[in-house]
Amino acid sequence: MDEIVHQVYDFVSNQENLVPYKLRDRVFKFMKDTHESIENLHAIHIHRTPISLMAYCEIFIYIFPLIYAPTIIFNLGLNDADWVAYFIVLITQFVLISLYNIQNQLEYPFDNIGVDDIDLNNFKLGR
Repeated sequence: MDEIVHQVYDFVSNQENLVPYKLRDRVFKFMKDTHESIENLHAIHIHRTPISLMAYCEIFIYIFPLIYAPTIIFNLGLNDADWVAYFIVLITQFVLISLYNIQNQLEYPFDNIGVDDIDLNNFKLGR
């Protein structure tokens, strides 16, 4: 990509009398925007969530029901239906696991798993 951008830059710079000034500015602005977008995508791909944070989230998902379920049972009392406590804990766990999976999907935007991924084949130009 850098070679192609450099070739375009050389072509536009060397053709000063053939390429109008406004068109050169637009080409350079477009190239600058394209380069910034490439750098952003590269940064998303390289700089991921730290492994320790991912491990903390996963440990929390497994330990949370052991702490949360007794608290819910204590607050509801022993006379109320047990299914209410189970339902509340299951809904909470479902939300936590869903958020963890969403984070994992957003973490890898180029793996072509899921509908939200970036398919780089869509950006190829057929010439």
